[in-house]
Amino acid sequence: MPADLAVVGLGYVGLPLARRACEAGLDVVGHDTDPAVVDGLAQGRSHVGDLGDRDIAAMTAAGFRAATDPGILTGARTVAVCVPTGLTPSGEPDLGPLTSAVRTVAGWLSPGTLVSVESTSHPGTTEEIVRPLLEATGLRVGEDFHLAYSPERIDPGNGRFSLRDTPKIVSGCTTLCAKHAAGFYEQLVDEVVVARGTREAEMAKLLENAYRYVNIALVDEAALYCERVGIDVWDALRCAGTKPFGFAPFRPGPGVGGHCVPVDPRYLMAHAAARGFSFRTLDAAREVLDAMPGHVVERARGLLRRTGTDPAEARVALLGVTYKADVADLRESPAYAVVRGLRAAGVRVVHHDPYTEDFAVDGVPVPRQASAREAVAGADLAVLLQDHAEYRSVDWDAAGRPVLDTRGTAEGHRVERL
Repeated sequence: MPADLAVVGLGYVGLPLARRACEAGLDVVGHDTDPAVVDGLAQGRSHVGDLGDRDIAAMTAAGFRAATDPGILTGARTVAVCVPTGLTPSGEPDLGPLTSAVRTVAGWLSPGTLVSVESTSHPGTTEEIVRPLLEATGLRVGEDFHLAYSPERIDPGNGRFSLRDTPKIVSGCTTLCAKHAAGFYEQLVDEVVVARGTREAEMAKLLENAYRYVNIALVDEAALYCERVGIDVWDALRCAGTKPFGFAPFRPGPGVGGHCVPVDPRYLMAHAAARGFSFRTLDAAREVLDAMPGHVVERARGLLRRTGTDPAEARVALLGVTYKADVADLRESPAYAVVRGLRAAGVRVVHHDPYTEDFAVDGVPVPRQASAREAVAGADLAVLLQDHAEYRSVDWDAAGRPVLDTRGTAEGHRVERL
């Protein structure tokens, strides 16, 4: 029998969607081009941090199956496209995975199917790129099949909000398409928000992360200013955060990471630039954020010199190299740039992170230490890049080594904050 839902792309977005659909009692299948992903799922292993092996077992018991063969899409009533939309090596939007996935869907598109794109992209992507690829089959949107855009709002590691209780934005190329999309997602989430059109839904997604991008840049720059003039930025932020209205708390750090915050604004900036418009606020934010890893490197070098250690002969331990606290995700982590900067200064770099086994930069492994205590004790300087819960109980003074805290959570006489 045809599946109720076929998910294309079984990563951080697609797999949680498939799980939720299984929980809702739908017949779900998945397609991914990576044999390792499909084989792992078949053996009951999860490759996504927020889902455990028990979740995969429950999905399998509910009938979920995955394949690299796109034939598994045959006859699916709804197809959700959840492939990543990242950046090229030069930092430009890369729609290659999305267009490839849509072409695959087009090859198995049946009359009456709802195709919902969840991948993030610039305004106009659904109408100007996805729609023509699907209509090349001879089928027509709004007549033979339905096309919707519904941006993902997955937040890895968020224990408060899940897919089910996070409002779901939906839109369609036609009013009927939007109604079909709303009807489908109402089976999975508590609240559906219908956008006026696909461009509005696409823009909403970009605005969500541009908002975070700009505000993180603001507090990062405030931290640089406060360091210059002798103000405790962390205490200033603590005080400002007590205001119950008009202020949303953000915290400084070594840069931004993850698949969304450092990537999505680039889609908006590139699309705007192609139309002769400059997002000056985003340009300024990008300048600040891109410079933060270099600032961490300079602070580290300065601390080494103050303790009488030549950076070219030093050993520095990085603690927490994933992009987000208590999440096993290295995508776009600022740790990569910090390692490059330290290595360029001749520093020997090691790391500890409870969520990683292997961490390599430009193909060169960064040796992993067995524990945070061992990492600090064996280094001339420790740099706290990520405030994993495990680190909050560490006695930073015990090893007698200086610590540079980029997250404002460490305490101790030898701790200096960013």
